[in-house]
Amino acid sequence: MTIETTDAAAPPPAAAKPEAARPQAVFLTGSTMRHVVNMTVTGSIGLIAIFLVDFLSLLYISWMGNPAATAGVGFATLAFFLSTSVNIGFLIAISALVARQLGAGNRQKGREIAGAALYLMTGAAVIVSAGMLLAMPWLLTALGARGEAYDVAWRFLAIAMPSNVLMALGMGYSGVLRAVGDARKAMYVTLSGGIVTAGLDPLLIFGFGLGTDGAAIATVVSRLCFALVGYWGAVMVHRMVAIPRLRDLLPDMRLAMGIALPAVLTNIATPMANIFVASTMSQFGDKAVAAFAIMDRIVPVAFGALFALSGAVGPILGQNWGARQFGRMRQTMRDATLFCALYVLPVWLLLLLGQNQLVELFHVTGLTADLVRLFTWVAGPMWLTLGGLFVANAAFNNLGFPLYSTAFNWGRATIGTLPLVWIGAHFGAAPGALIGMAAGGAVFGIAALLVSFRTIGKLERAAMPEARH
Repeated sequence: MTIETTDAAAPPPAAAKPEAARPQAVFLTGSTMRHVVNMTVTGSIGLIAIFLVDFLSLLYISWMGNPAATAGVGFATLAFFLSTSVNIGFLIAISALVARQLGAGNRQKGREIAGAALYLMTGAAVIVSAGMLLAMPWLLTALGARGEAYDVAWRFLAIAMPSNVLMALGMGYSGVLRAVGDARKAMYVTLSGGIVTAGLDPLLIFGFGLGTDGAAIATVVSRLCFALVGYWGAVMVHRMVAIPRLRDLLPDMRLAMGIALPAVLTNIATPMANIFVASTMSQFGDKAVAAFAIMDRIVPVAFGALFALSGAVGPILGQNWGARQFGRMRQTMRDATLFCALYVLPVWLLLLLGQNQLVELFHVTGLTADLVRLFTWVAGPMWLTLGGLFVANAAFNNLGFPLYSTAFNWGRATIGTLPLVWIGAHFGAAPGALIGMAAGGAVFGIAALLVSFRTIGKLERAAMPEARH
């Protein structure tokens, strides 16, 4: 079955008279590899700062010597991953739509779309936060949380989940900044929150003796920083967010939803798969769940650049699509794939060499230590193919094929994860489940990358009749 692009996803017509803001379309000239590296590195600094702070939070909690507390924060993190995945879907829509308009020279329309999409994103964040809090008892039970681990997770989420609205605003503003090509100010959004949390976490957890509650409070404060710094960059500096005209509000929201809804469906595939894995791990006790929580914090710190790479590729593709520069689009994809490989391989080597140090750092023993060591062996191949899937997702979501992204992600999360995790757990207990999770996604990552190049060719062929006219 072929999934066609919709009219809403069609590229904007090239502007007859470029506006004065046309130089903001910075990705139309220069080395595509340089753009990929610049956007990824600046994005990585901010993201890895946040991930490193989360890593340290869990590290501090693990030093309390209570596996149930570590497991409880791990359960809360999985729930947060669901709400964050919704925010990422809207961030993708804002970044893609604004970048296309800038590439075509339509700055004012880009400002109005940004405003409409931010209204939509904020409303969605309120609904998701309320729904998650109402569903939390069921969700935590389904994850396998019980006893003290359940209580820790519930308190953490009750304190921090309402701040998801602030996180959504900060991410939305960051998407606008990336669409403009201001990677540095987009970096400031996440970096500011990371710096604040790094200072508050030990103070609240140990200094005031608040334990996991202190980590939750630090999360709220950091998200307030996200929103404020993002507002400063997108609204005060670039003035790239406008109040949309009433007659355009609903059409612009529909345009944003055309990308955001499939992107949300795409992004929740991974947390849903992780929920299944965590539920499977919970059958083997709090030590297995604690190991999964530690892995969940190691991954973003070690492979955070891949998350940034996905966000970096989108605006570059979007601007060049708006300008109909298909050769640069293909080169961007090749450069992003090469960057992925050159990044993952040395990181994997460092994990392998430092596995004993990781175990000692978290003060873990027994099954928890064994699983962390096993993770360092399987992480490299798993994230090499996942990196390819991330790059492909950026292409699908920014070029009008978001349902492709949804199909590949859910394929990996279901066919590529559930049966292999179940079989692995049945025959190999918790280590078998981990190996099953790692093995499942390879086929989908490679296939998605190949199809993403075909979509660019499809867009180029569709643009040829228009060019002749």
